[in-house]
Amino acid sequence: VFALIAYTVGKSGVHVLLPLIKLIVLMYLASVLHICLVYLPMVKGVARISVRTFFRIMSQPLLIAFSTCSSAATLPANLVATEKLGVPRDISSFTIPLGTTINMDGAAIYLGLAAVFVSQVYGIELSAGSQISILLMAILASIGSVGVPSAALVVMTMVFTQVHLPMEGIALVAGVDRILDMARTTLNVMGDATGAIVVSKLEGELLPESLAEAATEAVG
Repeated sequence: VFALIAYTVGKSGVHVLLPLIKLIVLMYLASVLHICLVYLPMVKGVARISVRTFFRIMSQPLLIAFSTCSSAATLPANLVATEKLGVPRDISSFTIPLGTTINMDGAAIYLGLAAVFVSQVYGIELSAGSQISILLMAILASIGSVGVPSAALVVMTMVFTQVHLPMEGIALVAGVDRILDMARTTLNVMGDATGAIVVSKLEGELLPESLAEAATEAVG
């Protein structure tokens, strides 16, 4: 990664590194907006679970996701947390592993931001068709990514190839990918838990908080 960054800086100048701060801020801002506009309304409005209770029970899997940058490593803790929130074992054991594989909201946001960032760094104007292609490819690539650290860097090549962006741009993003990966993995894990809660509620099997915690302690 250092060699690739050195090559890019030597070719384009050190000023290309300054927009990386902007990229990091935008990624975290987009993650917070996605949580507030998508996840929390579902948790509060659909599942009727208080936001405070949700974050209190989900604190452990979210911290694991943030520190390890791996949805797969967070899977056991996420299963336990969703069951404490009232999701039955038969639903959580299906929706959480499935979400770990194909529900990568954070990766989709990240791939779109990275493509726009690289296009601006290299002065490439993206047409409306290219922006739509980035949107579709980011969604498809996020479904096919693996829940391990920095997996989005691999699928990023497909997005860049589709809209003819230089592969050297990945080196710039790779330098701060770990910081960005913390945000997108946390978002992915929260999305898996939210999906499990909503499915349980729609199926009429979501337990009240008190009964859920009592059932979890009894199983434990």
